[in-house]
Amino acid sequence: MNKLTKIVALLLALCMLTVPMLAMADAEPTFEGVHDQSVMAGTEFDALEGITAQDAEGNDLTEMIMIDATPALSFKNGKATPENPGDYELVYSVTDKNGVTGEDYATLTVTKKTGEEVVYKTFDFSTVEVTDNHGWEAKIGEAAQATAALKDGAYVIDIQNPGNGDGDVQLAKAGYALKAADYKIKIWAKATKPTYAHILARNENAEGWETFGGAFNVRINETVAPLELSFSSPAEGSAELLFNLGKITPNPDNAADTTPEDFTVTIDKIELYEISGEEHEVPVYTADFTKNDGVTAEAGDGASASASFADGKAVVTIDSYPTDGGVWSVKANIGLGDVKIEKGQKYYYRFTVNAMNGQSGEALVESAARSWENRANFNGLGLPAGEDTVVSNVFVAEADVDDPVIRLQIGNAPEGAANNVITISNVEFGKMEGDKETKKTIDAFMPFGPTTANKENTAYPWQTFNGTDEDNDRGVGTIWTDNGSFFYRIDNGGTVDWHNKLICGFGGNPLTLASDSYYTVEITARADKPVSCGVFLNPMGGWDPRVSEGMSLTEEFQTFRFTTTDTFIMDMDFELLFQFGSEALSKLDDVTIEFSNVTIYQMQVM
Repeated sequence: MNKLTKIVALLLALCMLTVPMLAMADAEPTFEGVHDQSVMAGTEFDALEGITAQDAEGNDLTEMIMIDATPALSFKNGKATPENPGDYELVYSVTDKNGVTGEDYATLTVTKKTGEEVVYKTFDFSTVEVTDNHGWEAKIGEAAQATAALKDGAYVIDIQNPGNGDGDVQLAKAGYALKAADYKIKIWAKATKPTYAHILARNENAEGWETFGGAFNVRINETVAPLELSFSSPAEGSAELLFNLGKITPNPDNAADTTPEDFTVTIDKIELYEISGEEHEVPVYTADFTKNDGVTAEAGDGASASASFADGKAVVTIDSYPTDGGVWSVKANIGLGDVKIEKGQKYYYRFTVNAMNGQSGEALVESAARSWENRANFNGLGLPAGEDTVVSNVFVAEADVDDPVIRLQIGNAPEGAANNVITISNVEFGKMEGDKETKKTIDAFMPFGPTTANKENTAYPWQTFNGTDEDNDRGVGTIWTDNGSFFYRIDNGGTVDWHNKLICGFGGNPLTLASDSYYTVEITARADKPVSCGVFLNPMGGWDPRVSEGMSLTEEFQTFRFTTTDTFIMDMDFELLFQFGSEALSKLDDVTIEFSNVTIYQMQVM
């Protein structure tokens, strides 16, 4: 390398060293600990407490911090005594040895002078709860061992032995008034062991056993989920709603797949929908039995049956019934051509049947190949002997079915009969179309609400709001008290904060705060899993929070204190909101929050 090349290289190296030095020299000093604060008028305020500054090289500049305020305050050694209430904008500044100045900003809220802090309201969580079963009563058969009670904000059914049949353990609501409308039931439940349930709507006005519809072999798992039944009522009447949790074996060929023993079912709430309005039928399939097809017969468990056609009708001949089996042992399958059923769509069917010796059983709309595993609708079947009977149903499909049939499960022999002839004609299947109105009620089993209990029990102005209450996909929770503490269990966490809300001050029972005062909300709480929430003290009827803070709960009790920074000229109604929903919460199976203390303190303006 010659002399000129060496000189150029040296100059380049010096430039590379100088650039970062210049960049460092241009970097502004930074602050730590600057934050918004509040102080009472006439009280000395230390604006420098907990605040530090340093230059770009890490040298401490704390002793050089300057403070300005708008409106002006007189600072001495970082301290001032503001006399006038209001908000003051604070500007922190510091200049390093290179003349570079850095700034940071905060708001000082100066409150009015007040008297001593006194207890304004404290909540006594040892008071006896108000509960309401909303007409749901447990029925336990002699063959079963089970207990049921309203407990921990839910209907809890402990089952040691489920008995011999599905109805041996039952939750029932009698006298449910019906009109010509569609109905849907959602039971939000979980079980400590996976199990099955049947959901039925029994026609209380029928002479014998007859249902408006049923959902069979509904799986209950270990996390809360909705168990659904949809049915229709053709006219005014009443139904007994049944949630059967006794012995259920969905597939008789697999006896191991059945209701377990020693498990608990917890029901947070039951949602009831009434859907009414004008509608009309749109036929999509009409059977033509003159082509000698459209109905098939199946028989098992020792039974014998066949299908034939005569005079434009289908004829199912049962030569013998099974000696051991059930309704599923003999089936008559009414095909529906190329129809494909869509979940949530409303359908109807209608056909005429004559059973020579009478017949009971089930009328199902389900997959020809997959049967109960892909079912759109369940209904009961009861036919008198020797009479033409029109069988009809209107239903909302519970599943998509690509190969649907109307399947008559008729394996139980009529009393005194060893065989039968069942004639089927006038088969029509179609969609129901038209405008509908939906009315929804919620039977929740927590104390304090959500109906009149909250308004009547003024000692507990507590309530929850769940995302699923408004038919969102997520958000289920319940509340109760025990041993002097207040509990909020979230069984299904929402992805946004308003999906899981705990509310103090609800509807006709607000949290009223007196005028000319500041308030501190003190909360002592813990959770069985780490969880965070927002805390808001918000006026009823709008969104203008006077407290807007956060709480991060752990398994250990912590005490949080949040204080308002303004007063109001008249008494105002508030709601104290705890909003929990988040992506993290939605991934938890459940979480229980325990409040050992919620107290509101008042500081009255002097």
